[in-house]
Amino acid sequence: MLPPLIHRHRSGTERSSNERGFTMALVAVALLSIVAMAALSIDVGTLYQAKAEAQRAADSAALTAARVISISGITGDPTNGSSSWGPICGGLSSAATLAANSVANQNLIGGSAPSTVNVYYGTSSGAGTNTDCTGAKSSFGVNPVVTVYVQQAKLPTFFARIFSLIPGGTSSNSGVSATASAEAFNPSGTGSSTGSNMIPVQPRCVKPWIIPNIDPGNLTNPFLKPDGNIQTPGIFTVNKGVIGESFNLNADCFPGSNCHGANLIRNPPQWNSAKGYLEYVPALISGTAGAVPSCSPATGYQAAIAGCDQTSVYACGTPSGAQADLSENPVNPDYPTGDTATAISCLTQAAPTYKGADALAPATFPFQIQAGLGNPLVQQGVVSNNDTITTSNSIVTIPIYDGSQLVRVKGQAHPDVTIVGFLQVFINGVDATTGNINVTVMNVAGCSNSATNPPVFGTSPVPVRLITPP
Repeated sequence: MLPPLIHRHRSGTERSSNERGFTMALVAVALLSIVAMAALSIDVGTLYQAKAEAQRAADSAALTAARVISISGITGDPTNGSSSWGPICGGLSSAATLAANSVANQNLIGGSAPSTVNVYYGTSSGAGTNTDCTGAKSSFGVNPVVTVYVQQAKLPTFFARIFSLIPGGTSSNSGVSATASAEAFNPSGTGSSTGSNMIPVQPRCVKPWIIPNIDPGNLTNPFLKPDGNIQTPGIFTVNKGVIGESFNLNADCFPGSNCHGANLIRNPPQWNSAKGYLEYVPALISGTAGAVPSCSPATGYQAAIAGCDQTSVYACGTPSGAQADLSENPVNPDYPTGDTATAISCLTQAAPTYKGADALAPATFPFQIQAGLGNPLVQQGVVSNNDTITTSNSIVTIPIYDGSQLVRVKGQAHPDVTIVGFLQVFINGVDATTGNINVTVMNVAGCSNSATNPPVFGTSPVPVRLITPP
């Protein structure tokens, strides 16, 4: 048999046998890489979620501490002339620091409370690392800033911990941290001596009790100077300052009659030293007020007290910043059964009609607010009766007007009123005989008689805001 003319080399077959199983190895390596990437993505997602939780904890803690400062009256004593700052932000045991720590620990990071919470005090130009505010300069008292640093140092990972088996590996645990700064913005002191550069505030939910610029605790002085600064700063029990001062409010009209037109006979409202109360004008500004769902006020005037009236705009420091609407005729604002007392009972859940209002305890500086049985947080089981809280429906804002006479022409529905500031007070209760409202001053904010800058908005006359990006 003749040999074939074409010889086929077998080398290709030999090489193919040498590469047998190579594809399986590639698949195994690819699967390992895919699983590793999936594991890493899960861990990275977990860390991103924990980072967001840490930021929320820092934001909440900073806002809470700033809120404590806002209602404490520090901005009403910007030079610490009464040595009053210590209980509020004077170290680890102070009210603002304790509140920040409490809120931060309630915001879990990776399922656990943060391992580190640091609270610092300073100004917007540099919060620094001061854990005690008592040595800060007056710039802190004008616009206090709280910075909170939150860290979760031992956040467990699920798959990346395998790297800890590698010599020198450090990924058995990973940590996250976040920082937030919040400011209690005080408009008083932001302008020049004439108030020309004043940055006014325009708070929401202002109660319809327009009071004159008369400080009952300092009868010869007003609450506010023409430039918007506080006339008598400080603590009432220390240097007769306005913060912590208590007095009564009474409607400036005939008891038992409609507060309207000619019935507003005590013109202008004033401090009645003989009877011990400051007169107020019980008048809406405009619009329809919204009521809280727990009660049904009969009039818009009652709704503005019991709920949150966000339609009435009190523009601070302008001649036509507010127009008192006397057309609704609130009936009988005086006496315990009057419109004012009825709405206050709804707002504060005061006894005996409702379950019990919050209270100041002690009723002197520094302020400690105790939750009453009617507080929604108590009703929901979040806090217990008499627990210390940082907010309350009993804290209200009242507009202050300037001028020797409040125009009240019968039939004129919108006389002009110039608002020069706001008084933040705590409602202690309504007198069971006279219907007078007893209040304690928590803060004062002015805006001068001629504010021209755009206002800062908020629910408080000393609003709280984050000054770090979310």
